[in-house]
Amino acid sequence: MIGEHSSKQYDHELETIRSKVLLMGGLVESQFLDAMNCFRTGNEDAANRVIAEDDEVNQLEVALDDACSHLIVKRQPTANDLRTVMATIKVITDLERVGDEASKIARTSKSLHSRGVPALNHYEMVRTIAGATTDMLHDALDAFARLDGKQALQLIAQDAVVDHEFKSIMRNLITFMMEDPRTISSALDTLWVAKAIERIGDHAKNIAEYVIYVVEGKDIRHAKPPVATPDLPAV
Repeated sequence: MIGEHSSKQYDHELETIRSKVLLMGGLVESQFLDAMNCFRTGNEDAANRVIAEDDEVNQLEVALDDACSHLIVKRQPTANDLRTVMATIKVITDLERVGDEASKIARTSKSLHSRGVPALNHYEMVRTIAGATTDMLHDALDAFARLDGKQALQLIAQDAVVDHEFKSIMRNLITFMMEDPRTISSALDTLWVAKAIERIGDHAKNIAEYVIYVVEGKDIRHAKPPVATPDLPAV
Protein backbone atom coordinates (compact mmCIF):
# COMPACT_ATOMS: atom_id res chain seq x y z
CA MET A 1 0.00 0.00 0.00
CA ILE A 2 1.29 3.44 -0.93
CA GLY A 3 2.00 5.59 2.14
CA GLU A 4 0.93 5.03 5.71
CA HIS A 5 -2.00 6.20 7.78
CA SER A 6 -1.88 7.08 11.45
CA SER A 7 -4.62 4.56 12.16
CA LYS A 8 -3.71 0.89 11.95
CA GLN A 9 -7.41 0.12 11.98
CA TYR A 10 -7.80 2.20 8.82
CA ASP A 11 -5.03 0.23 7.13
CA HIS A 12 -6.67 -3.03 8.16
CA GLU A 13 -10.11 -1.97 6.92
CA LEU A 14 -8.76 -0.74 3.61
CA GLU A 15 -6.77 -3.91 3.04
CA THR A 16 -9.89 -5.98 3.82
CA ILE A 17 -11.80 -4.03 1.19
CA ARG A 18 -9.00 -4.47 -1.36
CA SER A 19 -8.96 -8.22 -0.71
CA LYS A 20 -12.71 -8.42 -1.33
CA VAL A 21 -12.34 -6.37 -4.50
CA LEU A 22 -9.80 -8.89 -5.76
CA LEU A 23 -12.21 -11.68 -4.85
CA MET A 24 -14.85 -9.90 -6.93
CA GLY A 25 -12.30 -9.55 -9.72
CA GLY A 26 -11.63 -13.27 -9.69
CA LEU A 27 -15.34 -13.93 -9.88
CA VAL A 28 -15.93 -11.74 -12.93
CA GLU A 29 -12.78 -13.10 -14.58
CA SER A 30 -14.19 -16.63 -14.27
CA GLN A 31 -17.60 -15.39 -15.37
CA PHE A 32 -16.09 -13.99 -18.57
CA LEU A 33 -14.15 -17.19 -19.31
CA ASP A 34 -17.26 -19.30 -18.68
CA ALA A 35 -19.35 -17.02 -20.91
CA MET A 36 -16.89 -17.43 -23.77
CA ASN A 37 -16.93 -21.19 -23.30
CA CYS A 38 -20.73 -21.07 -23.52
CA PHE A 39 -20.46 -19.10 -26.74
CA ARG A 40 -18.17 -21.79 -28.11
CA THR A 41 -20.16 -24.83 -27.01
CA GLY A 42 -23.73 -23.59 -26.71
CA ASN A 43 -24.15 -25.18 -23.27
CA GLU A 44 -27.42 -23.68 -22.02
CA ASP A 45 -27.02 -24.83 -18.41
CA ALA A 46 -23.58 -23.24 -18.21
CA ALA A 47 -24.95 -20.05 -19.74
CA ASN A 48 -27.67 -19.93 -17.09
CA ARG A 49 -25.04 -20.29 -14.37
CA VAL A 50 -23.07 -17.36 -15.79
CA ILE A 51 -26.22 -15.23 -15.81
CA ALA A 52 -27.08 -16.26 -12.25
CA GLU A 53 -23.57 -15.36 -11.05
CA ASP A 54 -24.26 -11.76 -12.01
CA ASP A 55 -26.51 -11.45 -8.94
CA GLU A 56 -23.56 -12.34 -6.71
CA VAL A 57 -21.40 -9.75 -8.47
CA ASN A 58 -24.10 -7.10 -8.01
CA GLN A 59 -24.39 -7.90 -4.31
CA LEU A 60 -20.62 -7.60 -3.92
CA GLU A 61 -20.70 -4.20 -5.61
CA VAL A 62 -23.34 -2.91 -3.19
CA ALA A 63 -21.54 -4.31 -0.13
CA LEU A 64 -18.14 -2.96 -1.17
CA ASP A 65 -19.48 0.48 -2.08
CA ASP A 66 -21.09 0.62 1.35
CA ALA A 67 -17.83 -0.44 3.03
CA CYS A 68 -15.89 2.27 1.18
CA SER A 69 -18.46 4.93 2.12
CA HIS A 70 -18.28 3.95 5.79
CA LEU A 71 -14.49 3.99 5.66
CA ILE A 72 -14.48 7.55 4.35
CA VAL A 73 -16.98 8.72 6.97
CA LYS A 74 -15.24 7.00 9.91
CA ARG A 75 -11.58 7.57 9.04
CA GLN A 76 -11.77 10.73 6.90
CA PRO A 77 -8.73 9.81 4.78
CA THR A 78 -6.78 12.53 3.00
CA ALA A 79 -4.24 12.81 0.18
CA ASN A 80 -3.07 9.44 -1.14
CA ASP A 81 -5.27 7.51 1.29
CA LEU A 82 -8.35 9.22 -0.15
CA ARG A 83 -7.12 8.61 -3.71
CA THR A 84 -6.81 4.92 -2.93
CA VAL A 85 -10.37 4.68 -1.60
CA MET A 86 -11.85 6.66 -4.49
CA ALA A 87 -9.95 4.60 -7.06
CA THR A 88 -11.11 1.40 -5.36
CA ILE A 89 -14.74 2.54 -5.66
CA LYS A 90 -14.24 3.09 -9.39
CA VAL A 91 -12.59 -0.33 -9.79
CA ILE A 92 -15.62 -1.92 -8.12
CA THR A 93 -17.92 -0.23 -10.65
CA ASP A 94 -15.85 -1.42 -13.61
CA LEU A 95 -15.78 -4.99 -12.30
CA GLU A 96 -19.55 -4.99 -11.96
CA ARG A 97 -19.83 -3.86 -15.56
CA VAL A 98 -17.51 -6.65 -16.68
CA GLY A 99 -19.98 -9.02 -15.05
CA ASP A 100 -22.80 -7.36 -16.98
CA GLU A 101 -20.95 -7.85 -20.28
CA ALA A 102 -20.27 -11.51 -19.45
CA SER A 103 -23.98 -11.99 -18.83
CA LYS A 104 -24.74 -10.42 -22.20
CA ILE A 105 -22.41 -12.90 -23.88
CA ALA A 106 -24.11 -15.81 -22.09
CA ARG A 107 -27.58 -14.59 -23.09
CA THR A 108 -26.50 -14.10 -26.69
CA SER A 109 -25.02 -17.59 -26.69
CA LYS A 110 -28.35 -19.04 -25.62
CA SER A 111 -30.17 -17.09 -28.31
CA LEU A 112 -27.74 -18.03 -31.07
CA HIS A 113 -27.58 -21.75 -30.31
CA SER A 114 -31.33 -22.07 -29.76
CA ARG A 115 -31.81 -21.28 -33.45
CA GLY A 116 -29.66 -24.19 -34.55
CA VAL A 117 -26.24 -24.35 -36.21
CA PRO A 118 -25.16 -20.84 -37.22
CA ALA A 119 -24.25 -20.07 -40.83
CA LEU A 120 -20.72 -18.98 -39.86
CA ASN A 121 -18.01 -20.03 -37.44
CA HIS A 122 -19.04 -17.53 -34.79
CA TYR A 123 -16.51 -18.51 -32.10
CA GLU A 124 -13.46 -18.35 -34.39
CA MET A 125 -14.49 -14.83 -35.35
CA VAL A 126 -13.98 -13.62 -31.77
CA ARG A 127 -11.34 -16.04 -30.48
CA THR A 128 -8.40 -13.62 -30.92
CA ILE A 129 -10.09 -10.60 -29.33
CA ALA A 130 -11.35 -12.78 -26.47
CA GLY A 131 -7.83 -14.02 -25.75
CA ALA A 132 -6.36 -10.51 -25.78
CA THR A 133 -9.11 -9.19 -23.53
CA THR A 134 -8.77 -12.10 -21.10
CA ASP A 135 -5.08 -11.22 -20.73
CA MET A 136 -5.91 -7.53 -20.23
CA LEU A 137 -8.42 -8.26 -17.48
CA HIS A 138 -6.05 -10.63 -15.69
CA ASP A 139 -3.17 -8.17 -15.91
CA ALA A 140 -5.36 -5.29 -14.71
CA LEU A 141 -6.32 -7.23 -11.59
CA ASP A 142 -2.69 -8.19 -11.03
CA ALA A 143 -1.59 -4.56 -11.37
CA PHE A 144 -4.29 -3.51 -8.90
CA ALA A 145 -3.26 -6.20 -6.43
CA ARG A 146 0.40 -5.13 -6.54
CA LEU A 147 -0.19 -1.44 -7.32
CA ASP A 148 2.19 -1.85 -10.24
CA GLY A 149 2.12 1.35 -12.27
CA LYS A 150 4.52 0.05 -14.91
CA GLN A 151 2.38 -3.00 -15.65
CA ALA A 152 -0.72 -0.80 -15.71
CA LEU A 153 0.84 1.52 -18.29
CA GLN A 154 1.81 -1.39 -20.54
CA LEU A 155 -1.72 -2.77 -20.29
CA ILE A 156 -3.29 0.53 -21.37
CA ALA A 157 -1.29 0.41 -24.59
CA GLN A 158 -2.79 -2.99 -25.41
CA ASP A 159 -6.28 -1.54 -25.65
CA ALA A 160 -5.40 -0.36 -29.16
CA VAL A 161 -4.89 -4.00 -30.17
CA VAL A 162 -8.35 -4.95 -28.94
CA ASP A 163 -9.94 -1.95 -30.69
CA HIS A 164 -8.17 -2.86 -33.94
CA GLU A 165 -9.39 -6.44 -33.74
CA PHE A 166 -12.98 -5.35 -33.06
CA LYS A 167 -13.00 -3.14 -36.16
CA SER A 168 -11.63 -6.05 -38.20
CA ILE A 169 -14.38 -8.35 -36.91
CA MET A 170 -17.04 -5.78 -37.71
CA ARG A 171 -15.81 -5.38 -41.30
CA ASN A 172 -15.68 -9.15 -41.81
CA LEU A 173 -19.18 -9.66 -40.45
CA ILE A 174 -20.60 -6.90 -42.65
CA THR A 175 -19.03 -8.64 -45.63
CA PHE A 176 -20.58 -11.97 -44.63
CA MET A 177 -24.02 -10.40 -44.29
CA MET A 178 -23.78 -8.67 -47.65
CA GLU A 179 -22.64 -11.81 -49.46
CA ASP A 180 -25.06 -14.25 -47.79
CA PRO A 181 -28.23 -12.93 -46.09
CA ARG A 182 -28.57 -16.28 -44.30
CA THR A 183 -25.70 -15.22 -42.04
CA ILE A 184 -27.36 -12.00 -40.86
CA SER A 185 -28.88 -13.36 -37.67
CA SER A 186 -25.79 -15.19 -36.43
CA ALA A 187 -23.51 -12.39 -37.64
CA LEU A 188 -25.42 -9.83 -35.57
CA ASP A 189 -25.20 -12.07 -32.51
CA THR A 190 -21.47 -12.47 -33.07
CA LEU A 191 -21.03 -8.72 -33.48
CA TRP A 192 -22.92 -8.17 -30.22
CA VAL A 193 -20.56 -10.56 -28.45
CA ALA A 194 -17.49 -8.93 -30.00
CA LYS A 195 -18.68 -5.55 -28.76
CA ALA A 196 -19.20 -6.94 -25.25
CA ILE A 197 -15.64 -8.30 -25.30
CA GLU A 198 -14.29 -4.95 -26.50
CA ARG A 199 -16.13 -3.23 -23.65
CA ILE A 200 -14.55 -5.62 -21.15
CA GLY A 201 -11.19 -4.52 -22.54
CA ASP A 202 -12.20 -0.90 -21.91
CA HIS A 203 -13.05 -1.72 -18.30
CA ALA A 204 -9.68 -3.45 -17.85
CA LYS A 205 -8.00 -0.32 -19.21
CA ASN A 206 -9.98 1.80 -16.76
CA ILE A 207 -8.74 -0.31 -13.85
CA ALA A 208 -5.16 0.18 -15.04
CA GLU A 209 -5.72 3.94 -15.17
CA TYR A 210 -6.95 3.91 -11.56
CA VAL A 211 -3.79 2.06 -10.52
CA ILE A 212 -1.68 4.83 -12.05
CA TYR A 213 -3.86 7.40 -10.29
CA VAL A 214 -3.10 5.77 -6.93
CA VAL A 215 0.59 5.19 -7.55
CA GLU A 216 1.51 8.46 -9.27
CA GLY A 217 -1.36 10.77 -8.40
CA LYS A 218 -2.01 11.40 -12.10
CA ASP A 219 -5.42 11.21 -13.75
CA ILE A 220 -4.62 9.98 -17.27
CA ARG A 221 -8.14 8.97 -18.32
CA HIS A 222 -8.30 11.52 -21.15
CA ALA A 223 -4.61 11.75 -21.92
CA LYS A 224 -3.19 10.55 -25.22
CA PRO A 225 -2.75 6.77 -24.83
CA PRO A 226 0.61 5.02 -25.27
CA VAL A 227 1.17 3.78 -28.80
CA ALA A 228 1.02 0.02 -29.31
CA THR A 229 1.54 -1.61 -32.68
CA PRO A 230 -1.21 -4.19 -33.13
CA ASP A 231 0.35 -7.59 -33.57
CA LEU A 232 -2.31 -8.57 -36.07
CA PRO A 233 -2.53 -9.03 -39.85
CA ALA A 234 -3.61 -6.05 -41.89
CA VAL A 235 -7.18 -6.05 -43.15
